[in-house]
Amino acid sequence: CRARARGSMKDMPTLLWFRRDLRLHDLPALLDAAQEDSEVLACYVLDPRLHASSGPRRLQYLYDALRDIRDQLDGRLLVTEGRAEERIPALAKAVDASAVHVSGDFSPYGKRRDAAVRDALGDIPLEESGSPYLVSPGRVTKDDGTPYKVFTPYFRAWREHGWRAPAKTGPKSATWIDPNDVGRAAKATDIPDGVAELDLPAGETAARKAWKSFVKNKIADYGDDRNRPDVDGISRMSAHLKFGTIHPRTLAADLTSGEGPQAYLRELAFRDFYATVLDSWPRSVWWNWNKAFDAIAVDEDADAKRRFETWKAGKTGFPIVDAGMRQLAESGFMHNRVRMITASFLVKDLHLPWQWGARWFLEQLVDGDMASNQHGWQWAAGC
Repeated sequence: CRARARGSMKDMPTLLWFRRDLRLHDLPALLDAAQEDSEVLACYVLDPRLHASSGPRRLQYLYDALRDIRDQLDGRLLVTEGRAEERIPALAKAVDASAVHVSGDFSPYGKRRDAAVRDALGDIPLEESGSPYLVSPGRVTKDDGTPYKVFTPYFRAWREHGWRAPAKTGPKSATWIDPNDVGRAAKATDIPDGVAELDLPAGETAARKAWKSFVKNKIADYGDDRNRPDVDGISRMSAHLKFGTIHPRTLAADLTSGEGPQAYLRELAFRDFYATVLDSWPRSVWWNWNKAFDAIAVDEDADAKRRFETWKAGKTGFPIVDAGMRQLAESGFMHNRVRMITASFLVKDLHLPWQWGARWFLEQLVDGDMASNQHGWQWAAGC
């Protein structure tokens, strides 16, 4: 490991731990990690728990995004495998890090994991900078300090609150520590490949390129085209936002006052709103947010399970439903309007629990996000 005597904070390296922020541009945590010209060890932990909660396409996107960061850093990304509360403290001690820098994670799992890592780090601080959202959960509240339950008043307050300009960071923002210098404590592992096929390029480089193309060619008509599955008029940025290969600040900076750009901004607000709901009511991941709907009867018998398999296979006999479900199974993507149609059909026509559909979407979708997926399903179910 790196032999380094404890000196001033300026002399000590830092650890930049990537999670849902797989990019180098517009990354506040990178700014903080590189303060005082500190050397920075960039790392990612492949936690075995990822495999239990991620479908193969999301894992493939993750691996491709990690390769993109590694390439931008000329190989100076350390990928290690194990539980974060074990690997992060080990790496921090190996390089004698003064701090571990991360982007904030507001998901129930993320908060539990970070609490465990913080405890295991002891005297080494876990410093949070920024989040995956334009406005982090908890920042926008009603006058009495309670969270909003309805989107429209939240949206008004959200716009009034505003957000910062993109952080000016990139591959050259730090002096990066070579993982080969960390020694045995690194326990470096290869980035897996060949898990699944994706229908879009993954990673920061691809995300930035796709966004520029969308702004140039499609955003003017987005207000109308976003509702039409027969038109190639959407941005396909949802997977990039889920993994943080591009930040919504970067997107918002390009949004003018036109109808299309403002319709897009509203969708970014919905993303923040759903994250706020999850942060305020974590039970809503798998339980009805409106508890009154717990009394609604749903079918869960053997025939219900057969109907569910028919829905999954795209063999219901309803063309728009079946087309959407086949697209999902074959590509890991479905147009948002069709997501609403297929979700409504499962709940209101087949009388099945929304949780069944939500779990299937999470398994299949490249952009499967706990806050947006679960609450989108509850919106369709009316609960």
